[in-house]
Amino acid sequence: MGPVNGTLVTEAGDVRWLRADVALAAAARREAGQLARGLGLPEERVARVELCVTELATNLLKHADDGSLALRVLRSRGRAAVECLSLDNGPGIDDVGRALRDGTSGSGTLGIGLGAVGRLADSFGVHTLRGRGTVVYARFWADEPVPVPGPVETGGLTRPIGGEQVCGDTWAVRTTEGDGPGTLLLMCDGLGHGPLAARVAELARAAFRDSRHTEPAAVLHDVHLGLRGTRGAAVAVAAVDLDAQRIRLSGAGNIAALVGAGDASTRLLSMPGIVGVQLPRPRTFEAAFPVGAALIMHSDGLSDRWKPADFPGLFGQDPSLLAGQLLNQAAIRRDDAGIVVAVHGRP
Repeated sequence: MGPVNGTLVTEAGDVRWLRADVALAAAARREAGQLARGLGLPEERVARVELCVTELATNLLKHADDGSLALRVLRSRGRAAVECLSLDNGPGIDDVGRALRDGTSGSGTLGIGLGAVGRLADSFGVHTLRGRGTVVYARFWADEPVPVPGPVETGGLTRPIGGEQVCGDTWAVRTTEGDGPGTLLLMCDGLGHGPLAARVAELARAAFRDSRHTEPAAVLHDVHLGLRGTRGAAVAVAAVDLDAQRIRLSGAGNIAALVGAGDASTRLLSMPGIVGVQLPRPRTFEAAFPVGAALIMHSDGLSDRWKPADFPGLFGQDPSLLAGQLLNQAAIRRDDAGIVVAVHGRP
């Protein structure tokens, strides 16, 4: 297939990670308010964001063994939203249905409860693993109406290694046109950590955006050219073909990729190499991508030992929630962590 034009769907942006400590609620309220006002939300909407984020922070402090909040501006298809992810490492929620009833709140919270957070947010979700941890997400769009989910929904999340402010992992998603519409996903892990690795990640995203190809191997080669002269990166590019219900992937370096549907899963391989430094002859691997399946690509900042069966009820959820729970459970604390997700036919 020859070069064609495409449209950027979404990509990694700055994520403000806040650890659970005594100042969490105040810090989360302040940061969320700044993000919401920066997008031009009216004060009534800003107050709604601040209220919900403060409730999530207070719940985290009262009921979780440990955890963090991730706040960010999510940009997708020309739209923008404030998104909050609450991630904890246990003990989990015994009865999610009860916790989501309006008026049910934990001791010491503002009293609005998770159910009210879900009602006030434009998008909301909860996934809990008993004894292991819970992830909650709430999203507030800047403009009406709330976007309708498409046949394939995508998203991702990054977290820098402890002590760094920027992350060397990144991701991006764009559409393709030409022989038929499709979706391309990039996962990149810049070698090393800190600003130099983050700069490599930025260059990889730029090359991915500028590439006029749709085949993963050809896009990977464009990214390789864009990273010449840098320390290089591990990179994988995946193409979603909805007509054929297939995934094609080409990668070099330590990027893990898995297609999961129910308890079944297929892993897609990347070749040894360093994109920008030494790129072997690309190979493309394929897997089925039926309705209800999810593609997960992540850096070696996450363990590759997890299995879809370890996360009952997670696949098919919003990509942000899926990415958050996998990062919450599988991230390696001593490294940057990055993940990108595509979900086919989310309810």
